[in-house]
Amino acid sequence: MKAMELNERQQRILQIVKEEGPITGEQIAEKLSLTRATLRPDLAILTMSGFLDARPRVGYYYSGKNGGQLFNEQMQKLTVKQFQSVPVVVNESASAYDAICIMFLEDVGTLFVVNKKSRLAGILSRKDLLRASMGKQDLESVPVSIIMTRMPNVTMCKPEDTIVEVANKLINKQIDGVPVVREIEEEGAIVHEVIGRLTKTNIAKAFVYMASDDLHT
Repeated sequence: MKAMELNERQQRILQIVKEEGPITGEQIAEKLSLTRATLRPDLAILTMSGFLDARPRVGYYYSGKNGGQLFNEQMQKLTVKQFQSVPVVVNESASAYDAICIMFLEDVGTLFVVNKKSRLAGILSRKDLLRASMGKQDLESVPVSIIMTRMPNVTMCKPEDTIVEVANKLINKQIDGVPVVREIEEEGAIVHEVIGRLTKTNIAKAFVYMASDDLHT
C-alpha cells in the first residue's frame, strides 16, 4: 500500500523515535543534521499514518503498531456514507420486463423495490430476473413484487455502518450489494427510506482510497 511505504529519511526518523522516544522534533532534526522545518512533512506523514504518536510538551513516541495493524485501524474508520452510490429503484407494481430494461440501462446488478410511499419493499437481483425469464411466463405481465426478495428478509445497511461491516454482510450472504437506508417511523411502525446503495464496486473503491497517496496528504 503506497501510504505505508516509507522513504529512507522517514525510516530513519522512525528508528530514532523507537530507540529514544519520547523525543521532540527539534531533537530529531538535530540528530539528522536537518532543520525542524525540513522534517515537518515527514513527521506529519508518520503521525497521520499512525506510526508515531505526538503529545504536546512531551514529543514523539513510537505507537508500536505494524503496517497491518495501521491498515486495519484505518479501514475500521471508513463508513458507508463516504462511498455509497445513488440507488436505482423500481416500483413494486412494475413488471419484470421493466425491471430488466432498467437494470440494463442503469448498468447495475441489483434493483431496490419501493412501494407507493417510496419505502423499501424488497430487492431484485439478476438471479431473480433470470429465474423468472426461464419460465414461459410473459415478463410484461409478471410484477416484480412476485419475484423479489421481500422485507424483512432484505439485507440492509446504514450510512454510519463501517465498510468492513458491510463487506462481511456481502460475503456471508453471497450478494453483490445492499441498500443504504434511513429508518422512519410511520403509523407506529419502522419503515425504511432508500438513500443509497453499497456494492462490491464501492468496497473496491474504498480499498483503492486506502492505497492512495491522497489519504495522508
